Amino acid sequence: MPASVRAGANIQPHSPEILIGMTSAGITNRFDYVIAGGGSAGCVTASRLSEDPSICVLLIEAGADTPPGEEPTEIRSPAPAVIFHGTRYMWPKLRVIPFQHQDGDRFYEQARVLGGGSSINAQVGNRGIPDDYDEWQRLGATGWGWHDVLPYFRKLERDLDFPDNTQMHGSDGPIPLTRVPRAEWPEFSQRLASAAENIGLQDIHDQNGVFTDGYFAPAYTNENHQRVSAAMAYLTAEVRKRPNLTILTDSLVIGLGFDGTRAVSVDYEKGGHRTTAYGGEIILALGALQTPAMLMRAGIGPAATLARYGIPPRAVREGVGQNLRDHPGTHLCALVKPHGRMPKRLKKSGHVALRFTSSTPVSLPSDLYMHNGVSSAWHGVGQRIAYFYLWLNKSHSTGEVTLKDADPYSMPIVRMNLLGADGDVERLADGFRVIAGLLRDPQMAPVIEHPFAVRFSPFIRSMSQMRRSNKWIMGTLGRLLDGPAWLRSLLVKHVLSNAPSIDALLSDTAKLKDYLKRYAMSVSHVTCTCRIGQPDDPRAVVDLDGLVYGIDNLRIVDASVMPSLPRANTNLATMMIAEKISDAIRRNRTARVA
Repeated sequence: MPASVRAGANIQPHSPEILIGMTSAGITNRFDYVIAGGGSAGCVTASRLSEDPSICVLLIEAGADTPPGEEPTEIRSPAPAVIFHGTRYMWPKLRVIPFQHQDGDRFYEQARVLGGGSSINAQVGNRGIPDDYDEWQRLGATGWGWHDVLPYFRKLERDLDFPDNTQMHGSDGPIPLTRVPRAEWPEFSQRLASAAENIGLQDIHDQNGVFTDGYFAPAYTNENHQRVSAAMAYLTAEVRKRPNLTILTDSLVIGLGFDGTRAVSVDYEKGGHRTTAYGGEIILALGALQTPAMLMRAGIGPAATLARYGIPPRAVREGVGQNLRDHPGTHLCALVKPHGRMPKRLKKSGHVALRFTSSTPVSLPSDLYMHNGVSSAWHGVGQRIAYFYLWLNKSHSTGEVTLKDADPYSMPIVRMNLLGADGDVERLADGFRVIAGLLRDPQMAPVIEHPFAVRFSPFIRSMSQMRRSNKWIMGTLGRLLDGPAWLRSLLVKHVLSNAPSIDALLSDTAKLKDYLKRYAMSVSHVTCTCRIGQPDDPRAVVDLDGLVYGIDNLRIVDASVMPSLPRANTNLATMMIAEKISDAIRRNRTARVA
């Protein structure tokens, strides 16, 4: 970037007829909008803004491209197969500190590929419940209540199972939603549904349109038995042909440029070369961990943090990096008897999910969630083990994102503080008891045996990677699981389970709570670190249209702007935010031109 920009010279924002310059890479370096981050939010925003041919857009993504029709098989897969390929599509050095009073950290699975989390996640399409968004409004996000956001949920989706319910669902949006029909469920899933009914839950069919507790076939962002990521849905071959849209992948954003308090450019590195892209507006879509880190390195954040690292303050915003939210979760598993295993005819292993309310004094409606899979992994052991992934759907605990240093190549320090708030561990423990009861329900006895608790350890991660050695080891162990009952019992106790027995946990409340507080894991739904709020809210970072307070021409469109965490997987909500803010950008731009 020219020294005059770094020195804060008076640079005029360009007009809609943008000034065109050429970089050494042969692309223009002046755009109306420069979007940093090509995850779910970035893909949506780039696609929607470039619908207007008068708007010139640049999208910059650190990870690889997923060109239409050439997406890697593991990304296209309807199973979450990407996690079995190491860190190829993730930030390899990103780690988080899960608990407030423990020093240990863990690898965190944050996407580094076009499409972001939607390219590597479990593909669940879950909105949450209306009160999640009405709470946003109560927290100061005026115009973000349920009735305000519902049109954007409808806009992004194409629900293939409920196309006639136009009040609740979209029928022509980019993101398809499908479910495994109950008629296709194997015996295992049918029995799990019956066990859920035995504890008072009913089939609500549509989790995104019926907001009571119950069980249901979870919605997936799938079509024709394949994943549909935000990149696949929003950056199609036709969209990529637009002359006003430039997509740069394998390009690491390393800094922002300013003229005083006006954001004017993005610095990025591609192939070892640094380049500056100038924008009439800079849009951050780096996610709830990387976006606040980028702001702090640019001098926008808590005063103490900026002073600690010698970063000149550009705008003191105490809320940057604060209010970090996630769903803390835990796994229960069971061996699946041979006749109950996943049929080869099915592509999805998860057919049943539960949304339910804890019975503790501090319970909140639908504050627990369980996602089930009749098969847990690709290898011989995983094909014989069902998983029951339980999480606290409405957590009160908050963490923070801060800096390790001012180096743009450093990962941020992430303190999650899982289960740190009063009542959180009690509610998750209550859910543990409910799911353990389901596993022991007489309905499940014909299809499962030897239920056990398990924590997702580095060893399990290593053995889950698609390697020839793992295929042989886990295949051999899987065949042993088909051996005599005494051998299966020994293998579960001494090899498969790395946690206390379910009996031991259920018989001792203190032991169960201690286990969860030591080994609960993030569900990878990080949000809320740059939240929307009113101008007089000292913890708010962006206004109602995502513009950063105290800075001109800088906007955020990703999950970091959520005021609180929805009772849902967060991908649909993140795309909804990008849809809504993109609409505001275009509407305000039209008004300015007029």
